[in-house]
Amino acid sequence: MPAPDISQRRLFEALTGDDDSRMCKDISDDACQEQPRNFLLHLAAALGNKLADELSSARLVLPWLLGAIGAPLWMVGLLVPIREAGALLPQVFVAGFIRQKAQRKWTWVSGALIQALAALLLAALALLGEGGMGGSLVLVVLVALSLARGLSSIATKDVLGKTIAKQRRGTLMGWSGSVAGGVTLAAGAVLMLFDDRPGELALAVLLGVAALGWGLNALCAARIQETPGAVEGGENAWDSVRQGLHLLREDPAFLRFNLARALLLSSALALPYIALLAQQRSDAALGDLGLLIVVSGLAGMLASPLWGKRADASSRRVMRDAGLAAAACCALAALAGGLPSAWTATPWPYALLYGLLVIAHAGVRLGRKTYVVDLAGSDRRALYVALSNTLTGVLMLLVGGLVGALAQWFGSAILLGVLAACALAAALTAQGLPEVEE
Repeated sequence: MPAPDISQRRLFEALTGDDDSRMCKDISDDACQEQPRNFLLHLAAALGNKLADELSSARLVLPWLLGAIGAPLWMVGLLVPIREAGALLPQVFVAGFIRQKAQRKWTWVSGALIQALAALLLAALALLGEGGMGGSLVLVVLVALSLARGLSSIATKDVLGKTIAKQRRGTLMGWSGSVAGGVTLAAGAVLMLFDDRPGELALAVLLGVAALGWGLNALCAARIQETPGAVEGGENAWDSVRQGLHLLREDPAFLRFNLARALLLSSALALPYIALLAQQRSDAALGDLGLLIVVSGLAGMLASPLWGKRADASSRRVMRDAGLAAAACCALAALAGGLPSAWTATPWPYALLYGLLVIAHAGVRLGRKTYVVDLAGSDRRALYVALSNTLTGVLMLLVGGLVGALAQWFGSAILLGVLAACALAAALTAQGLPEVEE
């Protein structure tokens, strides 16, 4: 395989802050040689993926799509659970399948292409769909998109572990988050130009661009130089489930990590409720939504490289500190309702808290991704990631319903107080995890 050119190596060293790109840990010599090129391909793939995610967002674009085609209102409530849990729940069932592939990047490519096709189908439904039938088809396509997203997710992490050295993975994910923040800024700026109900053609264009984003993701994944890995130990779905549950019993660090990760769901669950509080303070709902998206993009650009470098030193401490930050944001948002009305008559205080919570949530995501990749050995990395994601998907369905009920019964302020307590418990749990970067 040809060596990366000097410009690629220099850019890689500038992004990682290292002066020798040939120093590697936990990857093969061949993978080390290709690391600069692979690092940049991972970054470009992340750009395409994030662009597609933002322009097909289950929190923004798809609700507008259902409204534009006249789908029943209750269908809107199914979008986020399908999008998130659908991507996480099946992963342990495909871990054994992926394990049997010497090169896992083609699984990643397949998942990205299926997502691109799903986005094109959603674009067609924006133009042709109508009423309950159109809404039902949107949900069916979203199920396929979410399952493909899960397929790509587990393969992406496995390829990451094979192609990028330990103590550089966090930096890569940090820069990926920064690039994603820039894309989020652009998406927010575009949405601020729309009326409350974007036309069907505008939605179709957004979803068409999302398809192009996943096409870029697939192209970059296909170009990654991945050395063939071992294929021994691949099991069928139920063998993977049994082995995964056995891992929870025999590896206390993995069990504690999953407990911390479950409690850290509080940072994700709190974000829409802070946005809801901001929306309730103003009549210009769409402008405020665009403001929150722009704030989210800025926060992502600022936070991710900082968290990434820290995660390479100690992903455990990143999870702990991000949990503490999330607890503080949730508590402040819960208390904001008691402030003088003149202080909270505009969405700006909530936008500030939203941005701070986005920073904390970036740390949560980056810390736990880096931790599970570094915790698992190369032979079990796919299974560790898949089992952890499947458990999180189950909890998201269960806890998501409970959170919605709490908000309905007691209001957003009480719910945010409960989520603050969960985030604090997550920080304490993460504090007891062993170091895996040393």
